[in-house]
Amino acid sequence: MDNELKKKIAEFKSYRIDKPPLEIIEHYKKELQAIQDTLEIISGRWKMQIISLLCNGEFRYSELEKGLPKITPRMLSKELRDLEQNELVIRKVYDTIPVKVTYKLADYGYTLVPLIIELTNWGMEHRKKIMKEKRREHNRVARSDE
Repeated sequence: MDNELKKKIAEFKSYRIDKPPLEIIEHYKKELQAIQDTLEIISGRWKMQIISLLCNGEFRYSELEKGLPKITPRMLSKELRDLEQNELVIRKVYDTIPVKVTYKLADYGYTLVPLIIELTNWGMEHRKKIMKEKRREHNRVARSDE
């Protein structure tokens, strides 16, 4: 964990309120609602991955499908529709034959970039931590078998 993050965590911890649990919950009701609202919009396995790809430009549906090989066509359509309804993604239909449809991140969608960066950093650090612990455990077990 880098020093900047340690500093942020220490600052966050300094905001703690010395009150009974129910009063703390009441105090943070608006913040908890904001977190819930956010998670309802970006939750799920695919939305943040779609947004991350769209941060890099305009994509056709088939390109997004290739970029997310485990997503089903039905799920990709649903997630794109949800993101469009929440004004995070813009769907553009071209008047061509065959019809060409592209998706790009709306300006409002770019407000999620800091969150994407933090989620990416956390995920990479978490993976390193877990893999290191698994290797350590594997080595411990291997030594005890000798």
